[in-house]
Amino acid sequence: MPFCCTSSSVHIDYNNNQLSEKMSVVENTFKEELIKTAKEIGASGKGILAADESTGTIGKRFDGINVENTEANRRAYRNLLVTAPELDNHISGVIFYEETIDQLTDDGLTMAAKLRSRGIHVGIKLDKGIVPIGGTDGETATQGLDGLAARCKTFYEKGCRFAKWRAVLKIGDGLPSELAIQETAHTLSRYGSICQDNGLVPIIEPEILQDGEHSIDVCAAVSERVFAAVMKAMLDHRLIIEGCMLKPNMVTQGASCKDIATPAQVAWYTVRTLSRTVSPALPTVCFLSGGSSEENASLFLNAMNVKENTQPKPWSLTFSYGRALQKSVLQAWQGKEENVAKAQAVLLERASANGAASKGEYKGGSGDSSSQFVANYSY
Repeated sequence: MPFCCTSSSVHIDYNNNQLSEKMSVVENTFKEELIKTAKEIGASGKGILAADESTGTIGKRFDGINVENTEANRRAYRNLLVTAPELDNHISGVIFYEETIDQLTDDGLTMAAKLRSRGIHVGIKLDKGIVPIGGTDGETATQGLDGLAARCKTFYEKGCRFAKWRAVLKIGDGLPSELAIQETAHTLSRYGSICQDNGLVPIIEPEILQDGEHSIDVCAAVSERVFAAVMKAMLDHRLIIEGCMLKPNMVTQGASCKDIATPAQVAWYTVRTLSRTVSPALPTVCFLSGGSSEENASLFLNAMNVKENTQPKPWSLTFSYGRALQKSVLQAWQGKEENVAKAQAVLLERASANGAASKGEYKGGSGDSSSQFVANYSY
C-alpha cells in the first residue's frame, strides 16, 4: 500500500546488474481516517455539492437573479444549502470557500459544524487560483502551495476532512503542452501530499476545459495523457491512493464541435479513459460537470453506472457538481426569504437525481437542459 511520507536511498551495482534499495518509511498517522473518509464520500447513491465559489464568482451567479453580492446574502444562500431537509440522503460532502467555513447558520452553528452534525463531510477549496505559465500559449499553473500545511492544519481543526485544488488545461493548437501537463501533475500531487500529512483527503482535479471544436476522440486522447501523468505523479509522491479522490472532466466533444456525442458515448469514452490511466486502488471518482447542463450532467453519469455498461469500474463513479446542482436552486430562490423552502425542494430534487445517476437509476427529464458552458471558465 502506498505511503505519504517516504525517504529512500538506492544503490545500483552496474557490474553485477543488481539493484538494491534501502528504504525507510514514515507512516502517515491519518492513514486510516483518510481511507475511511474517501470511502464514505463515495458511498452508493451520494456525491458532493461543490459550493466553493469565490466571492467574485458567487457575485456573477447573484447577478443572474438580481441579488446584491453582500456577505449577508452569501451567508443566507449557503444557509439555505446546508439546512435543506433530507440533504444527507444524497450528499456525502460539501466543498466550501474559506469565507463560508466560519459563517453561522440560522441556528447559531458554523456551516461546518451544521454539516458534520448531519453526517456530511466538509471540504475546503485550497488553491489560490491560476496564473499564466510564461512562454506558453495561455496555459496556466495553479498557485497556493506556500503556507499550505498550516492552512490544512487550521481547516482540519475547524472540521474539514477533505480538500480540493483545481488545475486547468486546454485543448487545441498543440495544447496542452508537456510542460503544462507536468506542472499540473506535480502541483496536484504536492498539494495532495501536504493535505494527507495534515488529515485532509485531497480531491485531485485536473480539469480539461470544453473550449474548442475538438472531437470526443481528441478529448479522450488528451485526457489519457493528462490522467496518466497525474496518476504517475501521485505514485511518485507516495500519496495514499486509497485516501484520495479524483475529480476529472468527463470525456466529451469540445463546446463548439458539431458532432454531439450521446450519453452512452460519453460514458464509454470516459470509463475507458479511466480504466487505462487510473489505479483501481483509488476509491472515488467524483466528476465535475464542466459546463454541461443539469440534465446532461445527470444523464452522462447515469450512463456510466447503468447495468448495460459492462466496462470494468473498480471505483465509485459519482458527482462533485456546482453549477449542475445549483442553477435551478438560484432561480427558485431569487434572494427572497419566502422562496427558501421552494429552493431547498429544487436542491433536493437535483441531489436526488444525481444520487440516482450514481447508481444507474436516473430516469431523466428532471434537470434544466440549457448549457452552462462559459469560455475559459475560472472561479
